[in-house]
Amino acid sequence: MSQEPNNLTRRSFLTRTAGAGMVLGAPGLLKAADPQSKDTLHVALIGFGKQGEVLFNCLRNIPGLHFQAVCDISDWNRKKGMNQVRALQGEIPKGYVDIDEMLATEKGLDAVVIATPDFWHSPHTVKCLEAGLNVYCEKMMSNTIDGARAMVHAAEKSGKLCQIGHQRRSNPRYRYTKDVLINDKKICGQITNINAQWNRSLGASQDIGGEKLSKSIIVPDEVLNKYGFKDMHQFMNWRTYTELSGGPISDLGAHQIDIFGWFLNDAKPTAVYASGGNAYFKDREHFDNVMCIFDFDTPEGEVRAFYQVLTTTSAGGGFWESFMGTEATIKISEIAANSAIFREDGAPQWDDLVKKGYLKRKPAPPKPEASADAVASYASAAPEEFELPGGFNKPAHQPHLENFFAAVRGEATLNCDARHAFESEAPIYWVNPSALEKRRIDFTAEHLSV
Repeated sequence: MSQEPNNLTRRSFLTRTAGAGMVLGAPGLLKAADPQSKDTLHVALIGFGKQGEVLFNCLRNIPGLHFQAVCDISDWNRKKGMNQVRALQGEIPKGYVDIDEMLATEKGLDAVVIATPDFWHSPHTVKCLEAGLNVYCEKMMSNTIDGARAMVHAAEKSGKLCQIGHQRRSNPRYRYTKDVLINDKKICGQITNINAQWNRSLGASQDIGGEKLSKSIIVPDEVLNKYGFKDMHQFMNWRTYTELSGGPISDLGAHQIDIFGWFLNDAKPTAVYASGGNAYFKDREHFDNVMCIFDFDTPEGEVRAFYQVLTTTSAGGGFWESFMGTEATIKISEIAANSAIFREDGAPQWDDLVKKGYLKRKPAPPKPEASADAVASYASAAPEEFELPGGFNKPAHQPHLENFFAAVRGEATLNCDARHAFESEAPIYWVNPSALEKRRIDFTAEHLSV
């Protein structure tokens, strides 16, 4: 049996994931880090809104971290973060409205975790790198490609670590699928097409806030204006404004488009053609639905990758990515129930892979009855369906954060450093222009280079 890349054997994959739930089921049992220990990493949390809280709920499961400061322009968010840290550590961290004040005041910090709105990612990351801190920053890197470039330059000039939050790159299921099943076992044959989607329901896509917004959440106008927001609606719904974000294609699509080139062994697309519109949310600055096609040239041949993001319907199974090859298709998602492998009729049998535990065969679906409207001569035989092995019980972002702090300790390399993240994200910045201009954009070095 050949050696699997990156030590991700079937056995190690199953071993790593089998016990994950035991720790995660009782995070309160983790002992708070000793702030005086030389092995403790001192961390500041920058941005404690919804995503900041998601990340903290992962961070609290990682031993050896001491949360020293919380920075957020919202009193509500900042106090929420400080209280959650106090509940974990038994002491309340310092709270700051302004990042410059925090960087000038706090001593002994090792790293920051940034979960602010997209248009603040680049300024905050650059400031922290220049201050000598390691940075974990949520994706997208920035709302502009030049902002993303500045982050790469700052990381490489400072010599500090900068991990971008494309968390699928640290997900054991994704890494096993890419390294073992696709690259080593080559079960897909030649990948020719990729399909992916994130379809979000209308109910989950509504504006946040409005007249019923609690007074305790309100941020004073002078504070909002100082930090780039016109009003509370912009503050609560920044993802829908063109000056503050890239819209759904970057907010949701970037997670999955990142996987395209990664699974194709870091191939870069040669072109994009996109279409978008405001089918329902007529007053929003960004499209409420976008569809795009990326062209790739790989050593194995051409690949076309289709992606859609919808905010008006959840039909089609929510979010997933599908890698379609001549011998099999792998459908994968952060949700295990949405993941499966389909062997093409006529492709080599996988009995040996099933026997050794690489794959698990699913029961064959019932054969449909003959129908008068069926055109049998045009039909393909139904593919055989298999499961991906093992489970994954950790919160989705936790392995990526674990990888970051292991790298800070010198025990690992980053799974998604700033330069690799930029190479993945650069094509995404051209999707909205393609849709707005209704034209195909053929990529040049100027489009994609740092």
